[in-house]
Amino acid sequence: MAEADEEAVAAADDALYVLTAVLLTPAQFPSVLGDDYPEACAALGLVPVADGYGLVLGQDGVGARWTVVIDDVSLVAVAIASWDCGMEYELSPDERAVVTALPGWPLAVAVAAPDVPAPHDPDPEVADRPALSPPDTSHWGPAQRRLGADEIALQWAAWREQISDEKFSARDGREEPEGQEKTEVSSPGGEEHRPQGGHRGVRRVLAEARAYVDSPPPLGRVRSSFAPGDARTLRADGPGWSIVARTDDIAFVLLDEEPGEVLPVGRGPELPGLLEALDKMAVRPI
Repeated sequence: MAEADEEAVAAADDALYVLTAVLLTPAQFPSVLGDDYPEACAALGLVPVADGYGLVLGQDGVGARWTVVIDDVSLVAVAIASWDCGMEYELSPDERAVVTALPGWPLAVAVAAPDVPAPHDPDPEVADRPALSPPDTSHWGPAQRRLGADEIALQWAAWREQISDEKFSARDGREEPEGQEKTEVSSPGGEEHRPQGGHRGVRRVLAEARAYVDSPPPLGRVRSSFAPGDARTLRADGPGWSIVARTDDIAFVLLDEEPGEVLPVGRGPELPGLLEALDKMAVRPI
């Protein structure tokens, strides 16, 4: 480890108050950082190793923000699972598991450590590199689009109940063509969706997603996670777009070129086969 990295690790390790932690693996990574696992790693200056990393976000004794990168992914996974269940878990990584300590936080953290100064970036002389900061999500763009897709995946039922299967044409599963009365429906995430008869952007996205089956994209662009019953929740991302789908149901498409809009795609004759093929190639949480 370089001398500057050793100094940064020592500074961060000095009474680090852990606030939260996240996984950075091919199957689970903060999608706000990128469309795929290598891109998310690049945002932090990390090599995309196969096993991934755990990111521990906290403050040191003077309140400075630090992101400690460790290679003990299982430890972080156990901590996150415990916290999600409302259980206490003291996350104290072994020094031998620490890969590096990065100044700043790559994600927004809403809490702060008690009895220390307010969160702030470390002194540049200690950090020896620009501090990390969360991507700008104040305006619609790739980061905000990916966060919107995250929200749909987390609250699928709330989004799905707003869409009637009668809106989709029997011919191809897309929404009814132009001429149908258009409506805008408020969504749980504050975004909107509206009928898009054969939407050109949606057709492009589906074509690019099909291309993934024959020419696999960078690791993590297609991910599969748990869903009720025998279904899976699929997430696929690409240049300017995101798809969220259930393998036994419909899909939702978000586009950089369509700010704040969510475009539903019905099953039709083609979507089930596409979702099945994507699920077979997707990476899954261990």
